[in-house]
Amino acid sequence: MTQRLAGKTALITGAAQGLGAGIALALAREGARVVATDRNEAGALATAAGIDAELGADTACAIRHDVTSEDDWQAALAFAADRLGGLSVLVNNAGIVTMGSVEDLDLAAWRQAMAVNADSAFIGSKYALPLLRESQPASIVNMSSISALVAGANLAAYNASKAALWMLTKSVALHCAKQGWNVRCNSVHPTFVRTPLLDGIVGSHEDEAKMAKLARQVPIGRIGEVADVAAAVVYLASDESAMMTGSELKLDGGMSAM
Repeated sequence: MTQRLAGKTALITGAAQGLGAGIALALAREGARVVATDRNEAGALATAAGIDAELGADTACAIRHDVTSEDDWQAALAFAADRLGGLSVLVNNAGIVTMGSVEDLDLAAWRQAMAVNADSAFIGSKYALPLLRESQPASIVNMSSISALVAGANLAAYNASKAALWMLTKSVALHCAKQGWNVRCNSVHPTFVRTPLLDGIVGSHEDEAKMAKLARQVPIGRIGEVADVAAAVVYLASDESAMMTGSELKLDGGMSAM
C-alpha cells in the first residue's frame, strides 16, 4: 500500500461481489475513501464492512443502488457527498452478460443489457460531473470489455452495450476537456475474468475445466483475475494517469492483437 490515492473519494457500482468488490478494496488500500453501491444492498454492506475491518472505520460505506434508476443515482451521489465530503472518482462497474444472437434475443433482453451496461454510465456520469468538477483532478473509469472490440455471434446485446459504453467514454472525455475541466474519462476492456459474471457464460467460474477451456482462447494462456483489473483501475483513478483521457486500456491477454 503506497497511498497512491490519498485524499481521493470514490464511488464504485456493482460492488457487492466480483470486480466491483475487488476494485473498492484496491482503491481503499491505496488511500481512497469509498462508497460501494449495488442493487444487492447486503452484498455492498458486506464489501464496505470488510474494507473497514482491514483498513479502519469510516474508510468505506455502502448504499443500495439500481444503476438503471435516475432517482437511485441521485440518492447514491448525495450519499457519497454527505459521507465522503465530495467525489473525485466514479467507477461505472455494474454490468450483466446477456447471451444470445440477434435472432435469439427478445427486445426486453436487449433493452435490459443496454440499460445496465450503457445507460447506467450515462446517467451516472451526467449526475456525477458536478461533484467531480468540485474535486479536480477527478476521474471516471468505465468497465467495458474486450467484447466491445471483438464480437461474438451469441453476444449481440453484450457486444453492442459494451461498445456503446466505450464510445460514451470518449464523448464524456472530450466534453470535459472542452470545458477545461481536469476530469478524465477512460474505459477498461478485460477479457474473461474469474468472477461470478462468468457464470452466465460457462455455468460456474469455479469449474476449473471450464476455466481452462476459456484460457485456451487467450494468447497469454490464462484468464484474468480480479487483481489484474483492480490494478488498472487504481492507475486510472490516480494522478499517475494525468495525461490519459478518452482512452481504452485493454486487459485482454493479447486477444485483440490476433
